[in-house]
Amino acid sequence: MDPIRLVRGRTAVLPRANIDTDQIIPARFLKTTVRTGLGKSLFADWRYDATGSPRPDFALNRPEAAGCTVLVAGDNFGCGSSREHAPWALLDFGFRAVVATSIADIFRNNALKNGLLPVVLDPATHQRLLAAPGAEVAIDLESRTLALADGTRASFPIDGFARTCLLNGAPAPRCRPSPWRSAGGPTPSSSAPSAARGGGRRPGSGPSRGCSRSARSWACSPISAR
Repeated sequence: MDPIRLVRGRTAVLPRANIDTDQIIPARFLKTTVRTGLGKSLFADWRYDATGSPRPDFALNRPEAAGCTVLVAGDNFGCGSSREHAPWALLDFGFRAVVATSIADIFRNNALKNGLLPVVLDPATHQRLLAAPGAEVAIDLESRTLALADGTRASFPIDGFARTCLLNGAPAPRCRPSPWRSAGGPTPSSSAPSAARGGGRRPGSGPSRGCSRSARSWACSPISAR
């Protein structure tokens, strides 16, 4: 996964609350384990009619939605059952971030794991975006801010450890702390226990490296796919 520092682009707006994962990607499309190709099925029950033809009044079917990289949705986005296909479909469609006033926990974790930024904004800034489809925004992961074209900035929360992993190109859930400090700490030995969190292997003991924690910051190294 490439490091994520800045997501810049136009917004597509779905002003609906409680968009669940079955609406994001209906269950009939979950048979595949391949991440590519799901974009055409994103919001399938809303985008297409019974004959499979695009509904011209649906937001993502409008010409101005082409090329948008930030989805602005209503409150409680991504609720419902856990399905990693939901962020896969959003990414394959071209989105790099989802903005709402709240995002369901399981969806947020799946999004972070796959490099889709979940951005929770204050209601006032969120309302401005809902009222302005196609707005240009810049989401800065390092500063945890979303900037509008007029210079207005709004901060958003994100788990510090997940943020560091994404900045370094490591999937958040597989980027985990090492029990060994990189400076001034104990030296691993052959009899030392494995990582306390997640049951991981000791740093450097195999091809899938995790993260190490220095005295000043977390540092993540990209993890190769198994």
